[in-house]
Amino acid sequence: MQKVVADIADRFSETVTQSWILVDTSKQCLYLINAGILQSSYPISTSKYGLGEEQDSYKTPQGAHLIAQKVGDDCELNEILRARQPTGECAEIISQAASSQQDLVLTRILWLKGLELGKNLGEGVDSFQRYIYIHGTQEEGLIGTPASHGCVRMLNNDVIELYANVEEDTFVYIN
Repeated sequence: MQKVVADIADRFSETVTQSWILVDTSKQCLYLINAGILQSSYPISTSKYGLGEEQDSYKTPQGAHLIAQKVGDDCELNEILRARQPTGECAEIISQAASSQQDLVLTRILWLKGLELGKNLGEGVDSFQRYIYIHGTQEEGLIGTPASHGCVRMLNNDVIELYANVEEDTFVYIN
């Protein structure tokens, strides 16, 4: 992993921040890197449809991103957000490996903006316009397996912790 971290930091040296996020879709794991050293790791869930950047594909986009917006400072644990607005309603968490047929966004949102024109930025492939987030989920039993509709899902307590340790404009690399 140290080689991957060094390679990404070297390739994107102008945009990599002191603390940054690596999303490893093959391991279904998100890593918080600080000064080139692993600070934290979290199990995640990326798209059940695989990897891809195309609009309306429901796939998880790859490549370099920034956290464009953080949403949910005052949200309760497991609170549902709709259109990035808190609803005041909390979801029932599903701890077994079962799908609810919903893709609720819970607790916190880290809204991603692509940095690579034609790949995850621009017409037909834009991560920000696709509403690609790192967020909490009601389907916690599916964390560790591909199950989302394109976003990066996290356990709700984990997304609160990550949210507190990153800022807007934090570099994120999805591979």
